[in-house]
Amino acid sequence: MTELSVAQIKEMRTAVLGAAAKVPGALIGLGILFIVLGMIGIAGQTLFSFVSINILGIFLVAGGILQGAHALKSSGWKSMGVQLILAVLYVVAGIYTWAFPIPALEVITLWLAAIFFITGFLRLISAFQHRHFQEWFWLVLSSAISFLMGALIMAGYPESSLWLPGLLIAIEFLLQGWSLLFLGLAARSLTK
Repeated sequence: MTELSVAQIKEMRTAVLGAAAKVPGALIGLGILFIVLGMIGIAGQTLFSFVSINILGIFLVAGGILQGAHALKSSGWKSMGVQLILAVLYVVAGIYTWAFPIPALEVITLWLAAIFFITGFLRLISAFQHRHFQEWFWLVLSSAISFLMGALIMAGYPESSLWLPGLLIAIEFLLQGWSLLFLGLAARSLTK
């Protein structure tokens, strides 16, 4: 096996990082921003949940308006009719999330629990399909953790609806922030 030269390693890093290698400062800045937002979200989970549901409402209304504008430009009654119905549904869902944020958060929390149960079930099926491999235990463990997460969400429902969505979004911001920060640091090391 041959040793790679420093130039070859830099070339491989540039190929892997792609355009990110050209803007390491922006990646580092975004990473820090996401980390700060994640820490704010961890500290104020309930506030983060309400902010998130309001932003979702904004996106739903905006999506409905855009869908409606697109429908009016469409030709053919059937196409326009279906698109207008979808546009109205988006706008109504957006207004509902603004008017009734707590029930909207409860629906999202039930949806999250359902996702954990479904992914746990699918991982369990996959584990038994791969039981001939030694590593199938990890799929079973992953399935058990998904079931546990769904059960924990349901055990605290509906009270968990106030803080859980905000907590999960905050955790996602933290993970994304650290990923962007490390990617930016790796890209910056290429320029030195």
